[in-house]
Amino acid sequence: MQSRPAETPVPAVVVGGEVNGLGVIRSLAKGGVPAIVVGTTLRHAAMWSRFGRRCVFERLSGKPFVDRLLKLQAGLGVRPVLILTDEMSVHAVSEFRDELASYYRFRLPAPAMVSTLYDKAAFQAFAEAHDLPVPRTVVLEREADIAKIADLGMPVIIKPADKRPVHFGQVERINWLDKFDEAAAVCRRMLGAAGTLVAQEWIEGPDTGICFALFYAGAVRGSRHVFFGRKIAAYPPGLGSTAVCLPAPDAADLLRPLTEKFLDITGYQGLGSLEFKWDSRRGRYVIIEPTVGRTDWQEEIATLNGLNLPLIAYYDELGLPAPAEQAVNAAGWRHSILHLGRATHLRERLYDGYFRLDDPLPGVVFSLDFALHCARRLFTRRWFERRRAQSRKRRIAQGTLHHGGGAWRRSKT
Repeated sequence: MQSRPAETPVPAVVVGGEVNGLGVIRSLAKGGVPAIVVGTTLRHAAMWSRFGRRCVFERLSGKPFVDRLLKLQAGLGVRPVLILTDEMSVHAVSEFRDELASYYRFRLPAPAMVSTLYDKAAFQAFAEAHDLPVPRTVVLEREADIAKIADLGMPVIIKPADKRPVHFGQVERINWLDKFDEAAAVCRRMLGAAGTLVAQEWIEGPDTGICFALFYAGAVRGSRHVFFGRKIAAYPPGLGSTAVCLPAPDAADLLRPLTEKFLDITGYQGLGSLEFKWDSRRGRYVIIEPTVGRTDWQEEIATLNGLNLPLIAYYDELGLPAPAEQAVNAAGWRHSILHLGRATHLRERLYDGYFRLDDPLPGVVFSLDFALHCARRLFTRRWFERRRAQSRKRRIAQGTLHHGGGAWRRSKT
């Protein structure tokens, strides 16, 4: 248990009920901070942690979300600390920060910088203008721009510049493509759904070549705190979220100057992170993308290794000295038991993102939800295949579908 204020602690409102938010409220609990977890469904594991009180909102974006935050605060009678773990909520809080500032304590970069760091096309231009190392990237705003992809070589990564269409289910988050014709077809489809895209050169290398910096930056330079970690496994490999990670003190000498430069030129304040990948061709780390205004997926690994960033942010908002970093044995973080077999070679003690003996319900809820999800997919697939087979038989009987050449084809008549 870390030290805490002598008076009754001000509560923290943690927005987001998935594994990210769960790590935050467990981190705050080490300082005795009462937490309120805001989520959209009781299926999210963090809503069942014994370290937080749950509050269900219909959504975590837009003005309705802000209005619900104001209503929540009115019932508390104090000005709580607001910690964001959900990407869409960052936009809402940044847009309505003046309205929220009298009711919540929080810290974000300037509005224009939030927009710049969130948009992949804008960040690419910003990084190039300030000589930050980033992969070669082209911005695709219209179909005529697709030809620019050839300049990058293959394979390439295709992403929406703005991830909001991803959150609304309108387009996929990322595509890895190794043929120009396929990349062009994907870009044409995604341009219609997501608007501006970025095509980025693929940096070859294993998941272990991906590192990250988790940080909190206060109003003055001396209030910066940074933790460096390394991915051991991602899902899907090479492209996805962290499955297993460890601290990376060996990479700190290379990553710290890049991180400090980023914080300096952006005037960054608040919680955030950077993801890097080792570019063996150029012999350097490049910045893959920033996370702005919120904690990262694997945020709790910093706490597990003695640097409690959510608690540091909480103390800073109350004007209190930051809790001291604790000396602990190196520990790893695993998203869930789904990745149990991907970390058997590690010597470090590994903490599961959901299962904890002192907080068991989130792990139980995660397992039940995952089992129901698998059962639903299995049932839906079998139901769909059965209905499709029945439809085929009916159409054959009606003479509108013929079977020939070993494959189904439509009749020309």
